[in-house]
Amino acid sequence: MPRLAAALRGLAAAAAALITVTALSPSAAAGTVTRRAPSSPPVHDPKAPREFVALRSVDATIIQEMRYFTPHDFMGVPVTGYRAPMCLLTRDAARALHLAQRSFLRRGYSLKVYDCYRPQRAVDHFVSWAKDLGDQRMKAEFYPRVDKSTLFRDGYIAEKSGHSRGSTVDLTLVRLPALPTRPYVPGEPLSSCYGPKAARFPDNSLDMGTGFDCFDTLAHTLDPRIKGEQRANRLLLKDGLERAGFVNYDKEWWHYTFTPETFPDTYFDFPVARRSLVRH
Repeated sequence: MPRLAAALRGLAAAAAALITVTALSPSAAAGTVTRRAPSSPPVHDPKAPREFVALRSVDATIIQEMRYFTPHDFMGVPVTGYRAPMCLLTRDAARALHLAQRSFLRRGYSLKVYDCYRPQRAVDHFVSWAKDLGDQRMKAEFYPRVDKSTLFRDGYIAEKSGHSRGSTVDLTLVRLPALPTRPYVPGEPLSSCYGPKAARFPDNSLDMGTGFDCFDTLAHTLDPRIKGEQRANRLLLKDGLERAGFVNYDKEWWHYTFTPETFPDTYFDFPVARRSLVRH
């Protein structure tokens, strides 16, 4: 009997050990230790080079109406990569704008920027939108006479933009004192960008003959159909900016690039945000 009792106790101990082992993972039962795979490191947005600054830190008097942070653009939605309504530029371009602004202020005007540095991810957003021919919610304002299928062919949309190099800016002139521009309400009735100023979406800028981002040949800076006060306003802007070192893109009265560019061959993709300028 003692031998039988001892044998039974041995069997019970073996069964308990077996239960313990089978409760472990197969690798643990095999004598190995299971380790959790390390988590992927967090993805960090790239930072701007030190040559980039916030325009407001160089000239706080220049009005900023950053359209692509809002839904009032040719797509009808805020653009990818615009996380703050702020103008970022290379330092050289910002200083040149400051010089031009000083000249305009003496004559009773102020510059107003619509867009400055533009990340590549925003350009990619433009391209994907242009390929979606079914999305034409903003056609009545921004491209009434242009077939969306021709936007690439006609040069209105491209896979690269000089804005991504940091020395290009879209801007206009405002007579001082500047009245505020009311915000766009998504879904509101649209008016063509080339109609009479009183019929276009309200903008406190001088009458340049078309609104900003108007996909139409009337937006060409020296289009002969633009005459009188509208032409004089375009030339006023052009002359003041050229004196400060900017060059106009002749198909868009609002588009200027400071030369020589700080980064003539580099297209950046850091987001438009104050964090992009944080130094480590």
